[in-house]
Amino acid sequence: MELLKETIAKIDSLDEKKMDEAQARLDSLTKPPGSLGKLEEIAIKLAGITEDLFAKVDQKVHVVMAGDHGVVEEGVSTVPQAVTTQMVYNFLNEGAAVNALANQVGAEVTIVDIGVASEIESEKLVVKKVKPGTNNLAKGPAMTKQEAIASIEAGIEVVQDLIDNGANLIGTGEMGIGNTTPSSAILTIMTDLSLDETVGYGTGINDEQLKKKKEIIKEALEVNQPQEDDALDILAKVGGLEIGGIAGVMLGATANQTPVMIDGLISGAAALIAQKLEPQVTNYLIPSHKSVEPGHIRMYELLGLEPMLDMDMRLGEGTGAVLGMNLVEAATRIINDMATLEEAEVEANKAG
Repeated sequence: MELLKETIAKIDSLDEKKMDEAQARLDSLTKPPGSLGKLEEIAIKLAGITEDLFAKVDQKVHVVMAGDHGVVEEGVSTVPQAVTTQMVYNFLNEGAAVNALANQVGAEVTIVDIGVASEIESEKLVVKKVKPGTNNLAKGPAMTKQEAIASIEAGIEVVQDLIDNGANLIGTGEMGIGNTTPSSAILTIMTDLSLDETVGYGTGINDEQLKKKKEIIKEALEVNQPQEDDALDILAKVGGLEIGGIAGVMLGATANQTPVMIDGLISGAAALIAQKLEPQVTNYLIPSHKSVEPGHIRMYELLGLEPMLDMDMRLGEGTGAVLGMNLVEAATRIINDMATLEEAEVEANKAG
């Protein structure tokens, strides 16, 4: 708990002076003011996050947190739990979609076992296993409060190491069969939305399975009675280890004034947990895409963020976050590489 407290204590607001400087520079460039829209907003935000007018994101690292879920025994997914392990090996062998997209944007991929049910042996794997999967949240708490804290602190440790080694843009992704169930449960607790508005088809369940999934979440909320004003209680009772890990990555990066890409439903649930622990964290998050999961846009509304992309994606792994890295780098290129009106006039006069 000490690491979590220390991390939260380091979190500060954005540098408003640098943001004003960024706005002034953008308005002085060879374009109509505001004509590059959200790219300009990102450039301003990056200046506030990093306290650097000419921020760079040339060392991108994407973190995939992997953990299993006891609730899969309730039939909330069409995919067996063993696929979590299989996909982790696929990530490590660079055969997954997130690997292909990360290679395209020049991002390293870090795979973290924070709660996979089986043991995975690989020198490439970062092992921060809190426990081999959560308990079945339909029958009781998914984990203890101490385990919830441990999952968050594991994420803080992972991102601290990455930043110490030069990372200046962090992506967040996950792997864990059944993890849309706890994510939807977290959103339901934090809003007055119905289960019809917060629960989706996940990896492709049918209508009957969707009905069952909603019933399981309703049962979990009744059994556990999570306290809506207590992030750790919510995470412990109906969350996931990878959700806690991602929340820790967000908090740790924020404490180090490093921007973080938010991905889909699971990453959004982690952001809600992190926001409840420290509201300032959302200022350091950069939204990537809108998932087809119905609750995802509601998460953005709670976070006060607006996604850049709408690609009808629902794969997970942080694929949307990696795609968004391209746009973040584009924002830095604008403020770093474009000429101001004054500079362009001088060069034009020289040429004349």
